[in-house]
Amino acid sequence: MGNKHGRHWVLLRGLARESAHWGGFVPQLKAQFPSSTVTTLDLPGTGRFFQQTSPNRIPAITEHVRSQAQALGLLEQPVTLLAVSLGAMVAWEWLQHYPDDVCSAVLMNTSFANLSPFYQRLRWQCYGTFCPLLWCRDAYRRELGVVQLVSNRKSGYQQTAQEWAHIQHTRPLSVKNTLNQLIAAASYRPARTPPKPPVLLLNAKGDRLVSPFCSEAIQKRYSLELHTHPWAGHDLTLDDGDWVIAQLRQWLLCN
Repeated sequence: MGNKHGRHWVLLRGLARESAHWGGFVPQLKAQFPSSTVTTLDLPGTGRFFQQTSPNRIPAITEHVRSQAQALGLLEQPVTLLAVSLGAMVAWEWLQHYPDDVCSAVLMNTSFANLSPFYQRLRWQCYGTFCPLLWCRDAYRRELGVVQLVSNRKSGYQQTAQEWAHIQHTRPLSVKNTLNQLIAAASYRPARTPPKPPVLLLNAKGDRLVSPFCSEAIQKRYSLELHTHPWAGHDLTLDDGDWVIAQLRQWLLCN
């Protein structure tokens, strides 16, 4: 591992998710990188900021997240970003505008509006399942529907849905904030210039929410390294955290 890369992890979750949704992956990451720090940050409108209104543009969300990092003293040294989906768009924006903050980044199952069509960024096959979940008032039923959409590890569906329903009861995410995040994701068109820090892309062949072709489009446009999981769903760290960590360790050895 390099002197800086992977020493200070900052984790960002995706659409309608918060820090608690990392679940067991955070202690798993800490166990594999015991000399590193691991910090989870929430997007505005989620987690500790659930009572705030989420902006509907990625740049504004990024400024909010970066302000958290500054307030916590995280930017006194370059950090390694690990982010998924919408959180990965925020990470990319961060890389573009504040490259000195970040020494490297790992982005999972993400997409950009100027590189992939809308029916791949939110796969058309899931519209009939995804849209009704926005309006479902029963937290357990909604979260069960979400986990069935983003995970391919069926044995964990019920337990994960119970855990996620508890998160929703504790720090409820409003429909307005979910829609604002959707608008932010749908409209995100980053600059054509490649990021200065090294970036690893991870995606999953079994992703039923976002097509794996979206990561491939980013890889081709910016000539980045891409590793693909053979069966996992959109929530890579939920389905196979061991695989994710193996990719991190391998990649960090080369940076």
